[in-house]
Amino acid sequence: MDRPDQTPVIRLADYAPPPWRVTHVDLVFDLDAEATQVEATLALQPDPARPAAPLRLDGEDLELLDIALDGQPLPPARYRVDATGLTVLGVDAPCLLRTRVRIRPQTNTRLEGLYVSGASLMTQCEAEGFRRITWFVDRPDVSAVYTVTLRADRTKYPVLLSNGNPAGAGDLDDGHHWARFVDPHPKPCYLFALVAGTLGHLSAPFRTMDGRDVTVRVWAEPADVPRCRHALESTLRAMRWDEKRFGRAYDLDVFDIVAAQDFTMGAMENKGLNIFNARFILADIDTATDADFEAIESVIGHEYFHNWSGNRVTLRDWFQLSLKEGLTVFRDQEFTADLHSRAMKRIDDVRLLKSRQFAEDAGPLAHPVRPASYSEINNFYTATVYEKGAEIIRMLHTLLGELTFRRALDLYFARHDGGAATVEDLLDAMREASGRDLAQFARWYDQAGTPQIAVTEAFDPATGDYTLHLAQHTPATPDGSEKQPLHLPFAFALYDADDRRIATPPDTDAAQRPGLVELTAAEHTLRWRGLAQRPLPAFLQGLSAPARLRYDYAASDLGRLLRIESDALVRWECAQQLVADAVLRGEARPDARPALIAALGALLADTTLDPAFVAECVSVADVWSLADRCDRIDLDLLWREREALLDDIAAAHADLLAARYDALSPAALGGLAPACIAARQLRNVALSLLTRRDPSARRAEAQFAQANTLTDRLAALAALLRVDAPGAAAALAAFRTRHADDPLTTDKWLTLVVTRPQPDAVDAVRDILAGPLWQPRNPNRVRTVLGHFARNNPVAFHRRDGAGYALLFDWLPELDRINPQVAARQLTALEPWRRLDADRAARIEAHLRAFAALPLSRDSADVAGRLLG
Repeated sequence: MDRPDQTPVIRLADYAPPPWRVTHVDLVFDLDAEATQVEATLALQPDPARPAAPLRLDGEDLELLDIALDGQPLPPARYRVDATGLTVLGVDAPCLLRTRVRIRPQTNTRLEGLYVSGASLMTQCEAEGFRRITWFVDRPDVSAVYTVTLRADRTKYPVLLSNGNPAGAGDLDDGHHWARFVDPHPKPCYLFALVAGTLGHLSAPFRTMDGRDVTVRVWAEPADVPRCRHALESTLRAMRWDEKRFGRAYDLDVFDIVAAQDFTMGAMENKGLNIFNARFILADIDTATDADFEAIESVIGHEYFHNWSGNRVTLRDWFQLSLKEGLTVFRDQEFTADLHSRAMKRIDDVRLLKSRQFAEDAGPLAHPVRPASYSEINNFYTATVYEKGAEIIRMLHTLLGELTFRRALDLYFARHDGGAATVEDLLDAMREASGRDLAQFARWYDQAGTPQIAVTEAFDPATGDYTLHLAQHTPATPDGSEKQPLHLPFAFALYDADDRRIATPPDTDAAQRPGLVELTAAEHTLRWRGLAQRPLPAFLQGLSAPARLRYDYAASDLGRLLRIESDALVRWECAQQLVADAVLRGEARPDARPALIAALGALLADTTLDPAFVAECVSVADVWSLADRCDRIDLDLLWREREALLDDIAAAHADLLAARYDALSPAALGGLAPACIAARQLRNVALSLLTRRDPSARRAEAQFAQANTLTDRLAALAALLRVDAPGAAAALAAFRTRHADDPLTTDKWLTLVVTRPQPDAVDAVRDILAGPLWQPRNPNRVRTVLGHFARNNPVAFHRRDGAGYALLFDWLPELDRINPQVAARQLTALEPWRRLDADRAARIEAHLRAFAALPLSRDSADVAGRLLG
């Protein structure tokens, strides 16, 4: 494998169009787990605008069996095969190249290309997996029309699926059969897919807005088919929503979705044949939580929306990754918001953004939404590309408005349909539709780091003049680039002494509309005149820009905003700030804790509020969200102070919490109606707090025994484990027995075991790694055991003696040999290591340096190198 100092760096500035293109692909697969043969006939054309170049095709781990050019076998002197590709010599005109290769899916533990999952064969080609299937020009700006024929043993693989429309099927000799598929839409090879196996399905008809009849099918292993109903219904909702909101109709006769138990990522938007990690497909009330149901609907929507934002219009190069991912995340966020609670969805999205992306921007793995270079593209499927990329699209939506934004997207899709686009192409469509200059706005794509907006105020009681001074600044990031002012929408509100919103617009040189100014310079001043008293300001409503706010609120002002502000996100943010002040600045802000406790009491007492919103405010930020606010991280102090705050909240509101728990119990026993989900959310937050004051955990034990949903069962079990209640061990064993045959629910059980906040959880993880539940070739199991342990158990993973670190690094070399992407992802849990105390930082650094010195994949070498700086 490549050593770090030998890994090539790919640069955006070096982009050039491909010297050869593929216009049509004819693939024939003879499928078998041990050895599959792939015959590929490529219609190739040189680019007449470019100097003549050798015909070079990408390929890895391919055994060449046969090669012919324009129907004539090629002698060995006419071609060369090396570790990364095939070069055909003496070709300078359009031609047909036919190759036949052998690949071995059974040994493909990287799960890139064609691999085995259970008894099925499946593919994953994004970003560069297709080169592990056949020789090809494996880059996103090479699109071709595909005809695919699959041949296989009917007994082993009775279901055969690939991209496009079915174009025939039949029997062959010796118990084999075949199926053919034609995709009329040109696509890059990363969108190719096939599935073969023993599968069952649920299906439903769908008629598109332009009159096309589509059969929608969700496939899974036969025993899991009943749990596909929610995924099927979510697909139909997504298809109809995309028509109504964005005017995008589906364009094939079938739309297939397949659940895979072995899948490195969450899901893949292959044209017409989406392949999903099974955890984003399979669900029923006994094996999936409320959060799982919402996540399934969201991810289903995301992959379906890619049919236009990613498939019909794809990427010129991988540097443009956020062009499809950021845009599609925005679209799936809007899908969930339109169907459910917009306020709660925005809180969920901002929590994820701040906990993952802001932290990424502040650490050694920081990079722009569109990086200038990369060593391994797999490592840039990040929160920055996805979540920050979505916030950039959201800002465009804010600046342009719904109607103009929709016109711009229509223009973008029409102009680039069937082609490969860049960020500039999207911004050009936005500029043309709106008439706005977006040149400065484009810096969001090319500048790393999270901007900070510092706000200072002045009020003159004699004149009633009130001034806000806004200064934006982006801290330095590892790339050392100069940070320039960004064009960002800054939403705000002012409240008078009677809690009424002040409608008077400010005097400013910045572009503005009611409640929003556009910051473009490093500093701006907003001024109001003739106010009767100092107003109470609220900033970044709806998080109008992905920025950190620097404004010194008094605890009393945060408590007041939490009560009066119209924007649910700002109210939630006020609760988070009070928590942070109480935990991190307790001595400097002694009024923060009582202000928070009083505000939470008022929320718990108000039965007119959405219980889900109350639950969000009462849920105290986790340790890493609080650590993100610290220059230096004292984990022990953070944990201790956070635990003390939770105990104080539980003590102060024991009666209110018990009353809400009891009152919500009937509603919580219902199904998946929004009111039932909201009731469960607050009820389970209350249970967690109440259990802190009841070591016997009677409520938790009763809820575990009586629960009729997995959500309530898991919440009760977590509460029992947290206080090490007398019934915890029996409940844990009962849960394990009940769900022993389901790998996804077993993952949830394992998550509770490895995140139990006790130092001896290291021993439990060690036992799992030595037992039959440890499956290092299954990405879900690796994420569950090592991923959750490293990210979500600061008490055990960051144990003072370094046992948690040693446990992770004991397994990382083996994981890197099995699946480099999965191994590299586990390393990212160490991103804040330099901000930890000296002892912990030294232990982690020693492990990182020893690991980086090993022969590693490009994936792991890249991440380890960037962590070390």
